[in-house]
Amino acid sequence: MPSITVAAAQVAYRVVPSASGAERRLVLVHGTGSGGAEFVWGQLLDHFAADHTLVLPELSGTLATTDDGAPLAVETLARQVIAVIEAETAEGETVDLVGFSLGGAIVAAVAALRPDLIARLVSMASFARSDHGGFQQSVRLWQSLADDAERFGQMAATLAFSPTFLGSIDAPTLAMINAGMVPDEGTLRHIDLDLRLDIRDLLPRITAPTLVVGNAKDALVPVDLTREVAQGIAGSAYVELDSGHVTFAEQPERALKEVTAFLA
Repeated sequence: MPSITVAAAQVAYRVVPSASGAERRLVLVHGTGSGGAEFVWGQLLDHFAADHTLVLPELSGTLATTDDGAPLAVETLARQVIAVIEAETAEGETVDLVGFSLGGAIVAAVAALRPDLIARLVSMASFARSDHGGFQQSVRLWQSLADDAERFGQMAATLAFSPTFLGSIDAPTLAMINAGMVPDEGTLRHIDLDLRLDIRDLLPRITAPTLVVGNAKDALVPVDLTREVAQGIAGSAYVELDSGHVTFAEQPERALKEVTAFLA
């Protein structure tokens, strides 16, 4: 896995060649969790690699990237994505950029700060501010369970998926989902950033064609926050799915159809 030095971080990233030989880059940016890109995008790589060469940054807070352990900022993580894009593209070349959850805020910041690098932008299940009572209450409750890994994981799953989806799976699968998010240092650094995030001033600077995907049953990021992202980006398209937070798990066909059509 290649890496690049960005300020105090040694940022790792992965490149997945396109199955069709397409050279156009699609950069996929993960959300909260030390598992990083593989945790969020692992089951979707074959689909996206059909039409793009994929670039998957592992941002500060993930297990693959090392840094000084300082509190994170959206601008810090955006600069890491920008550095990876510049390392993997020729001068004047643009990329398509997709981010999920916290990653959706990061890609919006990238598009605002470096519009010359971005052809198309997709922000999924994301938010531009965290000073929302429901969001703060849910995420702070989740954060407060960091000393109990089992309950921390259970709370993560409760926020990530709709009750209908959780009720449709068997006990072993639910146990596996509950164990998927652990309260390690990197995950807790991401959660700390989630609780402080505010990129509203950057949204009007985004000029790339943009798709914002919201989830009507999102228990982690209230859907009104995702709608605000679309409202803040001039000319953006907005689609709302009947899903909990993890869009690709609950509505995979519809989510992939919307994103693929937009990128095409």
